[in-house]
Amino acid sequence: MTGKKLTASALRRTLLIIRPHLRRHTWLIIGGMAALLADVVFRILEPWPIKIAVDAVTAALGAQIAPTFGLDAGVGTTLAVVAIGLAVIVGGRAAANYASTICFALVGARVATQLRSRVFDHVQSLSLRYHSKASIGDTSQRLVGDIGRLQEVAVTAGLPLVGNVITLAVLLVVMVVLDPVLSAIVLVTAAVYGLLSKVATPKITKASRSTRKGEGRLVGSAAEALGAIRVVQAYGLEKTVARDFADGNERALKAGVRARRLAAGLERSTDVLVGISQALVLAFGGWQVLRGAMSPGDLVLFLLYLKIAMKPLRDMAKYTGRIARAAASGERIADLLDEPVEIADAPDAVTMGPISGDVVFNQVTSTDGHGRPLFDELDLLIPAGQKVGILGASGAGKSTLMSYLLRLSQPDSGSIFLDGYDTHNVTRASLRQNVSVLLQESVLFAASVRENIRYGRLDATDAEVVAAARAARADEFIRSLPDGYDTELGNRGDTLSGGQRQRLAIARALVRDAPVVVFDEATTGLDPQTRAEVADSVSALTQGRTSIVISHDVAMIRGLDRVVWLEDGQVVEDGAPSELAAAADSRFARWIRSQADEADSVPGRPAEEPTAPMASPVVEPTDPTVLSADAVPRPVVPPAEAGPRPTVPPTVGTSPRYAGASS
Repeated sequence: MTGKKLTASALRRTLLIIRPHLRRHTWLIIGGMAALLADVVFRILEPWPIKIAVDAVTAALGAQIAPTFGLDAGVGTTLAVVAIGLAVIVGGRAAANYASTICFALVGARVATQLRSRVFDHVQSLSLRYHSKASIGDTSQRLVGDIGRLQEVAVTAGLPLVGNVITLAVLLVVMVVLDPVLSAIVLVTAAVYGLLSKVATPKITKASRSTRKGEGRLVGSAAEALGAIRVVQAYGLEKTVARDFADGNERALKAGVRARRLAAGLERSTDVLVGISQALVLAFGGWQVLRGAMSPGDLVLFLLYLKIAMKPLRDMAKYTGRIARAAASGERIADLLDEPVEIADAPDAVTMGPISGDVVFNQVTSTDGHGRPLFDELDLLIPAGQKVGILGASGAGKSTLMSYLLRLSQPDSGSIFLDGYDTHNVTRASLRQNVSVLLQESVLFAASVRENIRYGRLDATDAEVVAAARAARADEFIRSLPDGYDTELGNRGDTLSGGQRQRLAIARALVRDAPVVVFDEATTGLDPQTRAEVADSVSALTQGRTSIVISHDVAMIRGLDRVVWLEDGQVVEDGAPSELAAAADSRFARWIRSQADEADSVPGRPAEEPTAPMASPVVEPTDPTVLSADAVPRPVVPPAEAGPRPTVPPTVGTSPRYAGASS
């Protein structure tokens, strides 16, 4: 692809992404354009008082010149009138320029604000597949830096450029009327500038694009290093990270210098071109005055027009670099907006009504992030209210399966049902309102403790927030904080211990009051005492809810109704924990023994008892929501209350691996 095509494409894509937002400010744009046209008119009128004054003085000194405006009134009166006229014209031009600048500055600020919100909403709608590969720093740079540059250039370069182009076009017409011969010099100058710009602009755009990409990578590198500052300091990697940052900084510097050098070359070439043009006009115009073909005032008028006409050429050379950099920024924003939204609500998506919590994975097939097979027509049925542990080796797809349930990502084929609702046919918001998630890393926000808990359900009252904190065993330590529930937490809640962060996350899940709860390695990394404290909170969260536990912690497996083992994209073991633990050759039993061996190998640490009771008593399927091996999930809530169910899930569970599924 040539530089010319790159430039045209970048400008076109930039205009396309901002055009929808311009329509909302039509009247402000019209007002700005009217003021801009008034500014152009005042520019055209500004040299005329000077021409009249020069001719009046020349005639008063005895020179024989052609009749001109105002000479019959006397030189004193003429000079007074033209001085007042010049002051009025300059004042009018200043007012018009101010009005146009304010109008377009408002448009630029509002468009930038709306575009930034639009891009941010789009980024949030992208799937985990995108976010797992994208650089947070580079994405942030596009949201803030690139959009900010678009706004700045629109006001500092775009607005003056529009005015200069209009001024140049009008002046060329006026100059042709005044003197066709001298105007030919101006036309040739403009043509030569066009050729210079055509050669230089693509190079400037290409260098500017490299600069913005380098800056984006630089921000990403800094964000990654600062986000892992504990590891960097703990392993003494400061110099290594600093060296990598310095290398990226140097590359960005070289690209930026190249872009500015090219822009400066175009500006200086234009200065030389304008100087040559002015010299030719002065020489030929002076000869015309000596011949009597034009008055001294006409020559001054033409030189002033030439100066005004050449200024747009100088400015366009100066603005070319800025606009090229803005186009590169616009292209980066357009690339981000072009990222496809893989997971979106269907046009006819329905809102889920109250549910009991039946979960069905039917014929799920997908690949991992590297294109390797992950699931092969996997079937899994989880009745409402059941506590299920999903185990398997790292990379077996346990967390991925839960991301399918929440539609954070989606399989290549197959369906997931929640109480008979096909999750592809419901709104994502209503789906996610019915599921609470507790992750290994308890993500907290830079807000108060109260607001962090309320993020589970934004309309929760203060009383509900406190009740959730008490149930999560978090109320006591919260009240010991400097400002209690109003204490502002730092970055990601790092001012709290791991157990405290996890209990706040449990309180957030409790206030959500969702019928399905997912635990994804929720106790990993916690010490035994903290795990025990968190376990008390977990019991409150799982009470009466469908609970799906992904864990390598034996303590989290105790008390479950059922354990499912994933391997090679299939469910290879499924049953009550006590039954699977009693089968010596089962994967689950081997895993229990390995956990006990690891505990024994730690001095002073009590070993886990692999044969301890690990399951609650078997629940007889007396409730219609409990599924038998060949049943279809049925909602406990009558259809009239639960809302429409567009898809009836197929019958699953005929395979022997579903033994115990209705326990």
